[in-house]
Amino acid sequence: MSDDEQLDDIVDLLADEYARLILRAISVEPLSAGELSQKYDMSPPTVYRRLERLQDLELVDARQRIDPDGHHSKEYAAALSGIQISLENGIYEFDVERTKQDAADRFTTLIEDL
Repeated sequence: MSDDEQLDDIVDLLADEYARLILRAISVEPLSAGELSQKYDMSPPTVYRRLERLQDLELVDARQRIDPDGHHSKEYAAALSGIQISLENGIYEFDVERTKQDAADRFTTLIEDL
């Protein structure tokens, strides 16, 4: 995917109210699709479509939530801290600041949550 295509995809997605609501919520705390659906009164398919698009653009991380009662579910967390878009001499440039954790950090978080 070219930079122009990626920028177009990011701008299109962030123009979507549901995607913005989801991204805003999961930037505060990781949430499951069900929690997002209830919190914003969105249908589960709507939530999953937006999460899939956000993941495709690497703006969201999915991870396994392990509950002590044995029920496991996916939870989603924002994987970005900022997006900067600039225009100079007719050329757009953009930078996505990502907050991805490495595998060791994710494992530590998983163990601490148990």
